[in-house]
Amino acid sequence: MWPFCKLHGKWCMSMPLFFVSPEQAQQDVLCLTGEDARHIAGSLRMQPGERLTLSDGAGLMLHCEVEAAEKTAVTVRVCGREPCTSESSCAVTLFQCLPKGDKMDGIVQKSVELGAVRIVPVLSSRCISRPDGAALEKKRRRWQQIAAEAAGQSGRGRIPEVAPACRWEQAVQALSSMQYGLLLYEQQQGSSLSQVPASAAEVGLLVGPEGGISPQEADCCRQAGILCVGLGPRILRTETAGPAAIAVLQYLTGNFE
Repeated sequence: MWPFCKLHGKWCMSMPLFFVSPEQAQQDVLCLTGEDARHIAGSLRMQPGERLTLSDGAGLMLHCEVEAAEKTAVTVRVCGREPCTSESSCAVTLFQCLPKGDKMDGIVQKSVELGAVRIVPVLSSRCISRPDGAALEKKRRRWQQIAAEAAGQSGRGRIPEVAPACRWEQAVQALSSMQYGLLLYEQQQGSSLSQVPASAAEVGLLVGPEGGISPQEADCCRQAGILCVGLGPRILRTETAGPAAIAVLQYLTGNFE
């Protein structure tokens, strides 16, 4: 039997979570290899009869029992399948202007843990970090791996996409087509995230780099119908602003209950 959660009155996932392909998810017996096998058999020391959870990365959860565990291959049998219940009712996309150094690693990790469904790196006029195409794609692959690890750690049924980087104008265009497009702007007074209703199903957040947003960029957003909002009287670092705003949105839309 799966662990019963008395608080929520339902069977819940408390076992380790690993991702498999949608094709593998249709099988009744799966063989996990590589890093997953090493982690399950080596780090977690799981034995036959113990339970773990798999996901197809698209919202389907597979409750499994370990049949054989070696560091090179772990065999599991699927005992049940069900839709993931840990995803947010509000799909938040973070448009994050590129910060310096490895700050984006933490932004991706925390944003995924807090429920973001997509992260889009953005190049704005005040970005200090401006890697070339090849370097940027290498970073994107690293961020995608961080997103996958964060999704597994936080028990999510989906792996959020880290999209290819785009220009400011492209980010604004994408935001303007969303149900609620927001620019986090430190100079904005009297307008906050509380304007997003609890029923919001889709929100896009645009966060500037260390140098902030230029007045011209803010005007560009306003002209496109994007709402400029503040995050209170304190100025947050770029690596703090996005995750903080996502957390507020999850609360406002009832996803912290």
